[in-house]
Amino acid sequence: SVGSKKLLKATWINTKIGLMLAIADETQLYLLEFINRRGLKREIERLCQKTESVIIPGATPVLSLIKDEINHYFAGELKTFSTPIALTGTLFQKKVWQELQKIPYSQTISYKELAQAIGRPTACRAVAQANGMNQLALIIPCHRVINANHELGGYAGGIHRKKWLIAQEKNCG
Repeated sequence: SVGSKKLLKATWINTKIGLMLAIADETQLYLLEFINRRGLKREIERLCQKTESVIIPGATPVLSLIKDEINHYFAGELKTFSTPIALTGTLFQKKVWQELQKIPYSQTISYKELAQAIGRPTACRAVAQANGMNQLALIIPCHRVINANHELGGYAGGIHRKKWLIAQEKNCG
């Protein structure tokens, strides 16, 4: 650690649909995002504040694992991630993110169904917001949440990526 700050390490992961940034310590992954995600710089700043850490380039066992898992995921050979993750959010956000992890590979649900699943049927907008605050792309599969009318809805990593991910999972499912 640096002074009283915790040390997080960052690495790049190349994928078929763009470069990703992974940030972890020795035991948990904190962030996995496409590098041109909307608001990524702000997200990283928030992560540093919440975890009282500084981020440097480097490697950890967790970063090696996620790199390997991402490669297998994009090859269509991995449906469930085992990389240990750290959820840095509010209780409500964590509830939404834990529910997102239950969406089976190659399946999609609506924001309304997600709100119902966490017992907050009228909280669609808050659920969509928590979905957008997810810092662990693919592992917490927010790309599997679509609008009730089956339109894709938003995706901070870019709608073209959401479309690709859903199609890839349907083809490999």
